[in-house]
Amino acid sequence: MPPRILAIVVAALLLSCDRKASDYTTSIETWRRERVQRLTADDGWLTVAGLYWLEEGDNRAGTESGSRILLPPGTAPPRMGVFRRAKDDVTFTADPSATVTSGGRPVTTIQMKYDTTGTPDVITLNDLTMFIIKRGDRLAVRLRDKNRSERREFAGLDYYPIRSEYRIAAEWVPYEAQRTIAVPNVLGMTEELPCPGYARFTIGGKEHRLEPVIEEPGDQELFFIFADQTNESETYQSGRFLYAPKPQDGAIVLDFNKAYNPPCSFTPFATCPLPPPQNRLAARIEAGEKRYRH
Repeated sequence: MPPRILAIVVAALLLSCDRKASDYTTSIETWRRERVQRLTADDGWLTVAGLYWLEEGDNRAGTESGSRILLPPGTAPPRMGVFRRAKDDVTFTADPSATVTSGGRPVTTIQMKYDTTGTPDVITLNDLTMFIIKRGDRLAVRLRDKNRSERREFAGLDYYPIRSEYRIAAEWVPYEAQRTIAVPNVLGMTEELPCPGYARFTIGGKEHRLEPVIEEPGDQELFFIFADQTNESETYQSGRFLYAPKPQDGAIVLDFNKAYNPPCSFTPFATCPLPPPQNRLAARIEAGEKRYRH
């Protein structure tokens, strides 16, 4: 090939590589912006301002001292209403002094579906919203406050530089029989979740494995809860989350540039899952979201 033609071919290849790298960087930057939008939205984790475990019977809510569900001062009347738990059923009855709505309509009494039954019923008062969550046999009111100071003072997220080598095409090893793994959470509880196999990959010349779980039947992504050696000082100490598309042709793409902090790094009122022991990597994953230092 004549030198001039060779030079043109090489230049074209370099330009193609540059474009691919630029496109990948742009895609990660877009993902990061969308991540911040979700986090700071009205229903984002920065608005989660309380978690109140319900006792059997009546649980009074309001800003009045002694309320089982004690709301932030100035956000609600002294008495907002009562959450009544009867085993696995929760009914809310509004106090006459409080203007409570659900779906834009006034509420006097409502039997509330909780999060594990699908879309939970949400009640609203001023800047506050409340709904019921179920964890094991425990039921709680989760409170969101659109005016929470942590949302108003959000300091942004910090990331490692985008590095394409942390977008890893891992080998996918499926399990022949259905299997579950035990996933602990910050409440000290453990949940058995379906695990279809494991990803096997190499970092720094060493082989590692990660087991994902399927959160809900029909999910098109696998959920990885993992820890690595950067948790000691640079990333969130309890570990990070990563979603990956379902494997194809014996391979699965793990893009650690999309590794992110669990909700517990932004609010103490989340019930985050923790990495199972087999997902604690003896490696440094210097990619993705760093520790939130607000």
